[in-house]
Amino acid sequence: MELATENPLLSTQKASDSGLQAILHPLVLLTISDYITRHTLRQQPGPIVGALIGQQNGREVTIEHAFECATKTNDDKVTLDADWFGQRLGQMKTIHSSPQLDLVGWYTLLPRTGPTPSLLPIHNYILSEHNESSLLLGFHPEESVKHDAGSRLPLTIYESNYEAEEPKNEQGEDKEMRDGEPPLRLRFRELPYSVETGEAEMISMDFVARGAGNATAVEPREQKKMMPGNIDDPKGKRKMDFLDSTAADSDAADGEVHVLSREDEEMIAALSAKANSVKMLQSRINLLATYLERLPPSYLTGDDTTMATGDAEPTVPSFTILRSIQALVNRLSLVVPSATEAYEQEMLSEANDVHLMELLNDVLQSATDVRGIGKKYNIVETSRAQNKKYVDDPNKILGSRFAEI
Repeated sequence: MELATENPLLSTQKASDSGLQAILHPLVLLTISDYITRHTLRQQPGPIVGALIGQQNGREVTIEHAFECATKTNDDKVTLDADWFGQRLGQMKTIHSSPQLDLVGWYTLLPRTGPTPSLLPIHNYILSEHNESSLLLGFHPEESVKHDAGSRLPLTIYESNYEAEEPKNEQGEDKEMRDGEPPLRLRFRELPYSVETGEAEMISMDFVARGAGNATAVEPREQKKMMPGNIDDPKGKRKMDFLDSTAADSDAADGEVHVLSREDEEMIAALSAKANSVKMLQSRINLLATYLERLPPSYLTGDDTTMATGDAEPTVPSFTILRSIQALVNRLSLVVPSATEAYEQEMLSEANDVHLMELLNDVLQSATDVRGIGKKYNIVETSRAQNKKYVDDPNKILGSRFAEI
């Protein structure tokens, strides 16, 4: 007796039978993840449903952009809002008119086992009204939390396939002969895909990655309770300012993370990118130097009789790599400026300007500190003079007391 398949909506044919190939762009993944995050945090009702637009060239389908869709529920069946969907799809086609993009499929959340019968109304509507070969992108949220190295993306792309479903007979029974073809049933067949990135998408991905790296969860501080009597009193106000500064210093000592400004974050990100570029360049140069050092002695000296020295075995020479290294060395002269003296003079002038600005900054900072010290000294000397006046002439204090009596 034959075993039933786990999911009756999945096709029994192999994924490579149709020859269809899907090309997925990273912006689609960003849009889907953003929609899932907003839908979850806002606790919005209804399922997560969106449309995919791209191009189809022969047996190659590109998925370039995505947008969320409005749904409605009729008799416990979730369907698309036809009027809203048609208007939104027309707007997206107008925006992405060069090159012209069209609807190629839709996406939703699916378990790893595959499509469920609840999505058939939406899929049948798209097949009948917009695209008869629509794709289905199923995002698996249970796999998105895994961070295993080398793991695949938490999604599966399916293509629509109508297959003949013949009735199964019991073992030992003869098959009844009937006229006509067996009925066709909609099945989903897993489709192989690859990820392709354009120049504009690389800029967007870099911007998103930079923002995620600098993101900081900032919690609002609890408001400190004001002491009664210190609101209108200038001395009390100064005392509260001192308490606030002391509390801020204690919070910083406890390990509180200070939030940087936007300019500081951009400067740190730019410097980090430049440092990573220098490190990568240094590693590549070290790799080329190591490769050249481990070449056979005959390639270094031109003498075939020279024996190899050292414990490391020589590398296998590659004429393609050697020609590339030679071309790189020949292009180095183009990078070095022709007027070396003028270039060094300009670099020295720029360095002097930077050092001059640093010195001016230090001078201004020192002047500010001196001014603050002068104000504090003036306050201390004034209070000391007042105290000394009463100590040197105590009769004035007694006279004033008797006069009051």
